[in-house]
Amino acid sequence: MELEFIDWLRERLPPHRLLRLGIGDDAAVLDLAGSPQCAITVDTLTDGVDFVLAQVDPRIVGRKALAANLSDLAAMAARPLAAVVSLVLPKENAFSIAQGLYEGMIPLAEKYDLALAGGDTNAWDGPLAVTVTLLGAVGPRGPLRRGGARPGDKILVTGSLGGSILQRHFTFEPRVAEAMTLSERYDLHAGMDISDGLSLDLSRLAKESGCGAVVDLSAVPISEDAETLARRSPDGPSALEHALGDGEDFELILAVAPQEAERMMAERPIETPLTVIGEFVADKGLWTKGENDSLRPLEPRGWRHG
Repeated sequence: MELEFIDWLRERLPPHRLLRLGIGDDAAVLDLAGSPQCAITVDTLTDGVDFVLAQVDPRIVGRKALAANLSDLAAMAARPLAAVVSLVLPKENAFSIAQGLYEGMIPLAEKYDLALAGGDTNAWDGPLAVTVTLLGAVGPRGPLRRGGARPGDKILVTGSLGGSILQRHFTFEPRVAEAMTLSERYDLHAGMDISDGLSLDLSRLAKESGCGAVVDLSAVPISEDAETLARRSPDGPSALEHALGDGEDFELILAVAPQEAERMMAERPIETPLTVIGEFVADKGLWTKGENDSLRPLEPRGWRHG
């Protein structure tokens, strides 16, 4: 299966200017476009955890596997360069599954000018696992990190949140272009993407920065999908609770100085909505405001790995 699949990939993958030596050798050779710093991220998706292969098209799985890594690079304000892909395939229909995975990745790779440089395949009696490793070029301002938020900074998020299980966790658009534009035009202190839930990921960013975060719950942008889920289960989580904890939104959290945040909101440099949802404070932890502007704890909720 592997040799046949390599032949298929050679015919199917488009050429890329950064790829000096591609599929077929023991390693790929890349031109990193003169980047002085290279960001590297890796993520694994598995059948039964991130998707159910029996219920979805492999092309959707392939797209999600690549898009999730692109979102990680967006969180670092790094420009995508190249990817390598490792597939552990179920023996039954291994070749057609592998084809479908790549057919889902290729359009996204072309959209973001990304070289699919190769990887590895194996087949076994267990479920599908897809691992993507992505390389990106860090911009002239350096990588956008989780550890740079300061008390007084405003908390901004892109897009709307919650309800991703209604398909957006497969169809989301990684905020690569948005991150690059915002990083070039504004002084961003910190950032990360929302993969495990707004409240949980924001608490992680605040902890890494050595400060706390106060969320204005009335300002959190709630998606229509979150509203739909809340209507379907009146006794379950509210739309706001979905927005705070569902995860897999793959939007961005940004820490920005107040004047810079004001300028961003006035100029609206990207088509994707930007919303100020609170501010970072010296008191460590995650908070919201109660009566008389007193701080009350906000429990971080979301997907916890392992």
